[in-house]
Amino acid sequence: LKALKASGARLAILSNGSPEMLEAAVKSAALDQVLDDVFSVDSVRRFKTDPSVYDMVTTGWRLYPGAVSFQSSNRWDVAGATKFGFRTVWINRTNQPEEYRDFPPALILPSLEGLISGV
Repeated sequence: LKALKASGARLAILSNGSPEMLEAAVKSAALDQVLDDVFSVDSVRRFKTDPSVYDMVTTGWRLYPGAVSFQSSNRWDVAGATKFGFRTVWINRTNQPEEYRDFPPALILPSLEGLISGV
């Protein structure tokens, strides 16, 4: 994540978690040093994969969906983000089978390490 940040990428978390839970997790993992934003579904009162959740990022950062690179190890989340229009990367750490063929990710990686060259 530090390398992505150093490359000029803006970084955020988009989570179904509450703001309180996310604040504790970010602080505990020292992610506050690399994150530009933390988006919680609490503000829209919906959960992923509802489009309004992904729209928080495009609205908050004033970007069109195709300008957002979205990474997740949760394939269902990647499918929702792909359907919304984000460029997606599935971090398939455990070599899981494809379940959402209608909404393929732009890239599949085994870990976050490939993001610098792949995004």
